[in-house]
Amino acid sequence: MTKNKPKKKRPAKAGRNPFPVCPVFVSSDALSLHTGISSFFDYLSTAIDVSKVSRFRLFYISCVSLCHVLNCQQLIFMAGSLSEIVKAYIRMLRPEISFMDITLPASAAMLSYFFVTSLTGDPSFPPLIPFLLATIGGYFAITSSYIFNDCFDVDIDEINLPDRPLPAGIVSRRSAIIYASVLALISALISLWLSIESFVVLVIAVSVITLYSWYFKRNTPFSFLPVGVAYGLVPVGIWLAFVPAGILVPAPEGIPPEYLTSSGFFMPLPAIFFGLMICMTDWGFTLAGVCRDVVGDRLRGAPTLPVTYGIPKTSVFIMIIWIIGIILSTAIGISAKLGPIYFAAALLSGLWMLRKCYSFIKNPEPALGGKLFVNGSNYRGIMFSAMIIDIIVNVLLSGYHDILWQ
Repeated sequence: MTKNKPKKKRPAKAGRNPFPVCPVFVSSDALSLHTGISSFFDYLSTAIDVSKVSRFRLFYISCVSLCHVLNCQQLIFMAGSLSEIVKAYIRMLRPEISFMDITLPASAAMLSYFFVTSLTGDPSFPPLIPFLLATIGGYFAITSSYIFNDCFDVDIDEINLPDRPLPAGIVSRRSAIIYASVLALISALISLWLSIESFVVLVIAVSVITLYSWYFKRNTPFSFLPVGVAYGLVPVGIWLAFVPAGILVPAPEGIPPEYLTSSGFFMPLPAIFFGLMICMTDWGFTLAGVCRDVVGDRLRGAPTLPVTYGIPKTSVFIMIIWIIGIILSTAIGISAKLGPIYFAAALLSGLWMLRKCYSFIKNPEPALGGKLFVNGSNYRGIMFSAMIIDIIVNVLLSGYHDILWQ
């Protein structure tokens, strides 16, 4: 009687990987991880029951194949390491201009509460939790608009900014829309909790900026106008979160009658000037970035102002807009009776900004427009920070206010 001879294992062919590599792998880290898992299964097959390993192997191959079919780039096997994905999502928030985006809602919250408490009694700071929520909500509202715009501008960014997460393929358009929607939803919930008037302003601002990305940018050279309107509503919405206008929510008690309209509404000059200042300077800020992106906009048929009228003419318009914006920043300080710290920082940084604008007029190149874009955010961040510091000093030092105002 012949005994069955044990079957010899057939050696694996050299260079052959038993696992199919998904063709959308874009990271060497992902390939290393995939190879490591494959080697691990090969090791297990020599140590334990092959049939069990085969089931694991089949499960792994099925997962990779499913990921390929779904084209879900957010999974670690297909988009690279987790750290790369996290960095991509952070980059979509524009960290290079986050100084401005955080200090804007923070300064608006501080100014609103400082102003109204100065009218009704001793000036003071806003409550900590509402202040933090308003700052976070404002920041999320601003950054969600950046991500929504990226979703509409993928074809343009493929030319102008190909290393951004969406054109680079690190983040899918669907995932970016979900990301922006979550940020916008959090912002909406915060504003609704703080004040219904603030929530209404937020809805208007989000609607306007979405219309810009979806329609205006591809159809008119004056698409920058709704951008300024949307961002000008940000400090107004933050203001209303702490100081209602009396339209949907009763105005604060103790407001002197001269600050109220004939209908009893309360929207003082500092809030109006703040909104106008952000609106105007955002036109200059946005147009500088549009000058940077002129090549891709022209190739993709977006009739922006520099595409239609040229960068030299646009640079002169940017200079005029910034002059008006800096004048309005002074009007904020005068109407709110801020102190010398604010005025010194606002005027000095404003002169620095005008110098940068003049340099752009002398050398109207797209690259310099990109630098002016960042300079504009830094100027506003400095101004907002100076406002916060000035208010803190004003509240803590009783004699500080009397330096400029008797």
